[in-house]
Amino acid sequence: MSIPLRRRRVRPSPVFLAVVAITIAGGVLAWTAQSPASTSARIGVFVLVLAGWIVTVCLHEFGHAATAYRAGDREVELRGYLTLNPLKYSHPLLSVVLPIFFIAIGGIGLPGGAVYLRTGMFPPKVQTRISLAGPAANAVVAVILLIVIRLFGMEGDHSAFWWGLSFLAFLQVMATILNLLPVPGLDGYAAIEPYLSNDTRRALANFKGYGILILVAFLFVPQVNAVFFDAIYWVFGLSGVPEIFAQYGNYLMRFWL
Repeated sequence: MSIPLRRRRVRPSPVFLAVVAITIAGGVLAWTAQSPASTSARIGVFVLVLAGWIVTVCLHEFGHAATAYRAGDREVELRGYLTLNPLKYSHPLLSVVLPIFFIAIGGIGLPGGAVYLRTGMFPPKVQTRISLAGPAANAVVAVILLIVIRLFGMEGDHSAFWWGLSFLAFLQVMATILNLLPVPGLDGYAAIEPYLSNDTRRALANFKGYGILILVAFLFVPQVNAVFFDAIYWVFGLSGVPEIFAQYGNYLMRFWL
């Protein structure tokens, strides 16, 4: 039986609200910049993208937690997972530092954040639903951002802002696809894990802590990198937003270049 997620159970933390405010401040700085090449535009895009990424990590993990709560896992409330507080979801290195580092140097939106759920208490279909709720949050954010850009950002005004928003949307598309890969440690694997044999699960359990690192290593192989990014840009392009917008946003974000 599904437990309703009442509004009073969801209490956005001051930390989350502060990150949202920082994201907005970055957007305002990019919006009001006189030129996309200006320092203020580049710093604004940097803040918009990185703070916006942290916001979406919170939404991703909240998706897992809220779905688990509705299915009957009351511990998610006790752990603070319904507060959207990034500090509740984070491993300092793997969840924050590493994803931000790769976004900054190469535009790779690694999965970030972690919630510890008692998925073993649920039947396989519910476990799958909980696992897919996180990538679904990224997909929803990507669709919303791309629709907004397509409707209001194609005229050339405030280009730094729209390019930065496009790159943030691009990262959401990437995060969705990455998380859906059936790699141990990622949501795609967690979604199919309940249906695997016990022997297979035991054999792959040892790789859960290293799955993301193995994935990163593969992305540095030129042939794999090319195929992967071609797929991301193809999905991104379905929106009608030019892929060059995301590329410009990626360039502007790295203001130190």
